[in-house]
Amino acid sequence: MVFADPTNSEARELAARAFEQLGYLSESAIWRNSYLLGAQELRSKPAPSRFSPGVNPDTLRAMTLDVVFDYLGTRLNAPRAGTTQTVINWRFPDTKETAASTLSHGALTAVVGKDAANADATVTIPRSVFAAAVLGERSIADEIRRGEAIVDGKAAVVTQLFGLFDDFDTAFPIVEPRR
Repeated sequence: MVFADPTNSEARELAARAFEQLGYLSESAIWRNSYLLGAQELRSKPAPSRFSPGVNPDTLRAMTLDVVFDYLGTRLNAPRAGTTQTVINWRFPDTKETAASTLSHGALTAVVGKDAANADATVTIPRSVFAAAVLGERSIADEIRRGEAIVDGKAAVVTQLFGLFDDFDTAFPIVEPRR
């Protein structure tokens, strides 16, 4: 009923009570939290959309480089990436790490500790500057212009790659249809 008529306050309250009871009966914290969050959503106004890269700075700093690139792969908007094919070598002089990332067929993959011979660009960037760009605190294009990120090759492919990442709506609806 909530899907058919989201303004029906009687149906919303009935569903909220049901979710609340299911939450109280759940042994699993994941199920309990899901049910109780659903009940809260039905009883209150929808939260305003808040877009976020989906990871906090401390977590990003604690991630190993291969996990960072795996995380970036989850943020890649594959339909928007389409048939784009790009190979980028990444060098982080402060941590002495390297990686070769490949964007192909709407998927981003990376191999840490390797350089690709066929790279479109090689980016030399401090890990903290890279993290700030991943978090959206800084623009990779601005960092390239300022000289914080040095690109040997096609700088446009680096900015294009960062333009293909989505931020996540942290206030998405649990129970109701998407707004």
